[in-house]
Amino acid sequence: MSSRKGRKDAARVVREQLAREQRRKRTLWISIGAVAVLVVAGLIGWSAWSSQGSRDFTAPPGATGDGTGIVVGTGPVTVDIYEDYLCPACKQFEQTSGGTIDQLISEGKIRAVYHPVAYLNRFSSTEYSTRSSAASGCAAEGGKFTEFGKALFAQQPPENGAGLSDDQLIDIGAEVGLNRDSFGSCVRDGKYKPWTAHVSAEATRANVTGTPTVLVNGEQVREWTPENITAAVEAAGR
Repeated sequence: MSSRKGRKDAARVVREQLAREQRRKRTLWISIGAVAVLVVAGLIGWSAWSSQGSRDFTAPPGATGDGTGIVVGTGPVTVDIYEDYLCPACKQFEQTSGGTIDQLISEGKIRAVYHPVAYLNRFSSTEYSTRSSAASGCAAEGGKFTEFGKALFAQQPPENGAGLSDDQLIDIGAEVGLNRDSFGSCVRDGKYKPWTAHVSAEATRANVTGTPTVLVNGEQVREWTPENITAAVEAAGR
């Protein structure tokens, strides 16, 4: 009798263990499913937010139809120039090849599209890349985009610092002929920060991973010397 009772007790213990294991597995899969739903929802939400953020902007005067850059010149060959105003290599590019770009524009050979991206915010404690790019939009509004950009590179702050303050950006704008009051209000209000985000997001989508990046009719110029840029433009114009 005691042997039969022992077997029953053992069977009951086994059943209880199996039931607990099934409940544990069921709880685990429910948890995994909930996490998966949250992850998918998060990705969908981020995608929707990113897409909305990329669309919710006002482009400055002189921008391309899709708002990804500022157009200078009307030549038959398009030269896309992606720059970050905190990028030392971009300053070097402007010093070595900026004059060549200006000449090609004045000769009616190219349509330059400047894309002032904000890739280097991590090297500034005040998001200088975003602030300077947005300020360039204010300069475009005042008809001095090119002049302001050249002045920014001439007075480029070092990386890993605060960058130029808004007051300093406004001073530079006034120096190149912008109205201090209207330009200053535009800079302080961050009017074109959403546009900067759009320019940067679209550049990333276009697989632009570094600055400066120079494209001639969509083809990248690997070494952006004056000679290489001129040769690429001449080849594209044939």
